[in-house]
Parts: sequence; C-alpha cells; structure tokens
Amino acid sequence: MTYYTIRGIVGRSLPVLLITCVIGIAAGQILNTKIDSLISMPVLLIMIPALIKIGGDTGSMLGARLSSAFHMGLGSHIHKNPVIRNSVLAAIIVGITASIALSIIVWLVSALMNFEIGLSTLLQISLITTSLELLVVFSATIVIAVTSHRYGIDPDDTVIPLIATIGDLVGVFGIFTALYILGII
Repeated sequence: MTYYTIRGIVGRSLPVLLITCVIGIAAGQILNTKIDSLISMPVLLIMIPALIKIGGDTGSMLGARLSSAFHMGLGSHIHKNPVIRNSVLAAIIVGITASIALSIIVWLVSALMNFEIGLSTLLQISLITTSLELLVVFSATIVIAVTSHRYGIDPDDTVIPLIATIGDLVGVFGIFTALYILGII
C-alpha cells in the first residue's frame, strides 16, 4: 500500500497535468483563430462545448474501464479480449447516442431562439465530429492505457486526464473538419 503516498501520487500526476495544460491552451488558441467564423454562427457556439466533450468524456469512460480491467488482471491479449472489445463498443454507442441527442437539443434551442439551421445540418456536423473524435480518442485511450500499464504506471493517473484533454483538442479539429467538409466555413 506504500504505492499510494502523497509524494508518489503528486510525482506521477504533476507531469501529466502540465502536459494537459499545454494541450488545453492549444485547443483554446485554435478556437480563437476561427472566432469570427464561430461568432457568425451562434448555433455553433451553443453546440461546441458539449460536442468537444463527447470524445473526451467517452474516452475517459473507456479509460476507466480499461484501467479497472488491468488492475483485475484482465488486460492481456488486447486484440482478443472481450472486456476491451465490449468496453469500446459500449463507449461508441454512448458517444453516437450523445451526439444525436445533442443535435436534437441544439436544434430545439435554436428554433426557440429563432436561429435558422436545419436538423440535418446539425446532425451532420455532430456525427462527423463525433466519429473523428471517437476514432482518434479511443485509439489514444487504448495506447495510453496499455503503455502505462506495461511500464508500471497506474493508468488511473494518466489515461483520464490525458484523454479528456486530447478529446477537447480533437473535438475542436473535428468541428472545423466537419464545417469544412459541409462547406459551411
């Protein structure tokens, strides 16, 4: 039980948190570069915070499940492991469902606020962004969890903070990618 000392936890967590600070600042600066485009579409301003959190939150959920699996000794043979496969599949279902629900809620709010935007457009933006987020974030989650475990670092100390922040960064890129693909910006 000496593994869980204040010095040990701070020593393992501080470098990870410093990295997440830098990634978070980068995500904010990327948003800042496109601020004029975003202000011209108030509906996007409603949607962005929740949309960028879908990847990070579901990735963190997956990371917690993988971390628990490793702690219980269920993390071997990652390619054939039903715990990992089922965790990824459940996280994908949650992410896509949240994306669709977000589109509907934002569409209803935009209708109440007299913003003209179609539900299909919001669904397309949301699903493209979420698909990109889930692909990148889930891949990163598995790599970070396995690497942490393999090198004797507690995945609980690394996976969730890194993935939540990487999810924000990938979410910002995903939104701009979706807007570009759809010809909106």
